[in-house]
Amino acid sequence: MISRIDVATIYVLDKQQALDFYVGTLGLEVGHDVTQGSYRWLTVRVPGDRGVEISLEQPGPPLHDDATADQIRALITKGALGGLVLHSPDVRAFHATLVERGVTDFTQEPTKHFYGTDMGLRDPFGNAIRVLERGRARVEADA
Repeated sequence: MISRIDVATIYVLDKQQALDFYVGTLGLEVGHDVTQGSYRWLTVRVPGDRGVEISLEQPGPPLHDDATADQIRALITKGALGGLVLHSPDVRAFHATLVERGVTDFTQEPTKHFYGTDMGLRDPFGNAIRVLERGRARVEADA
């Protein structure tokens, strides 16, 4: 039986640049930053939350051969790989903070929907990020 999700992965082109963005710009914190040989295990998480961590993984050895790593890099820059959905108690205020921090690659300004308010942006590599502020609307399943 599975009891929880521990780590999810997002592919990035440069781990240090990813760390600067996810921690310095988005405000996440470092979960793990450990080097073993030439491999760097780097994760970030919501500050103070010891739950799910996001592994910032770079295509290449020891996980991928050169040809596969090249294909993954191409997909990252197209924004064709999966992204992240993060939560904020105030998406509009968070958007303003990101603008102040120099973020310009928004794919959607904060927009109100039946499920809440959300916005979209891309990390420096092209990965899609959604930030959601849940609303009070109840979504009913079809009977």
